Amino acid sequence: MPSLLVHLLAATGCCFTLAASASADGFRTPSDNIHCMADVWEGTAELRCDIRTNAAAVPAPPSDCDLDWGNAFALSGERKSAYRVCAGDTVMNPDYPVLGYGSTWQKHGFSCSVATDGVTCKNRFGNGFFLSKKMQTLR
Repeated sequence: MPSLLVHLLAATGCCFTLAASASADGFRTPSDNIHCMADVWEGTAELRCDIRTNAAAVPAPPSDCDLDWGNAFALSGERKSAYRVCAGDTVMNPDYPVLGYGSTWQKHGFSCSVATDGVTCKNRFGNGFFLSKKMQTLR
């Protein structure tokens, strides 16, 4: 049984579950502001990153979101764009190793690079996001 169960609700209302299992892996930035975790759930790789402190303008939540909105981001290992998630949990984990500035992390088909200005994550299709305290760009 997984030690941590993370439920994500996509802005479209579509749901998926990301479970931390033996294959789960994550990292955190040197500032400790961004934490990311990747896993494979029901055969599909999923990546989620959460921002602790977000100073960017956040779009209005979808009408069906009654949980936290604006600081959690997800990316599928499939050919789909990244998106914000409506979440009642977090992937923030002080046990994740710190990924130093200038370093790249690769797991489950995702690649994330940490720079002093933020984190860039992509899947093998080039979809992904850039996250920082001041700005988030999803593609």
